[in-house]
Amino acid sequence: MNNRFDPHASIPPRSQWLRAWSALPSGRLEAVAKAIESHSIIEDLTLPKSGLGLLQLRDSAMGDTYFLGEIPLCKAHVKVTNASGEWSEGAALLMDDRTGLVRAMAILDATLAGLLDHWQDALALVQEGHANRQSEDSIRKASLFATRVDFSLLSSTEEDEHEQ
Repeated sequence: MNNRFDPHASIPPRSQWLRAWSALPSGRLEAVAKAIESHSIIEDLTLPKSGLGLLQLRDSAMGDTYFLGEIPLCKAHVKVTNASGEWSEGAALLMDDRTGLVRAMAILDATLAGLLDHWQDALALVQEGHANRQSEDSIRKASLFATRVDFSLLSSTEEDEHEQ
């Protein structure tokens, strides 16, 4: 397979790949990861785990920390080696409890980061998911803009009342 990267391809930074993949159906991600797995050696550097994490926040007024609640967390760390011996590591940490999905994302991460066999498939998923996220963000921004309140009118009214 051609491991040449097209520098003109639109690709978000690696830090955004998991967010992009999260915008797609898990079955599609797992299918591409399974195809990669059928042509590569996948080594779990740490076993995929799921559990609960405590969401800790700091009070902005007093600076005290408190726990808001529990969130599901799942993580995976893999090494992918292709038939010619090239390898790359990938990892995923997601607020989810599906170890299979998170492991699939770690495989995609390693494949794309190392430009290993099937990297184009992983890239296509990143691009599609990124486009979905951008569309969602645009809709969210439009909603926020539509509900924006102009407080400058309130302050001028208060000043007028105090002057009288």
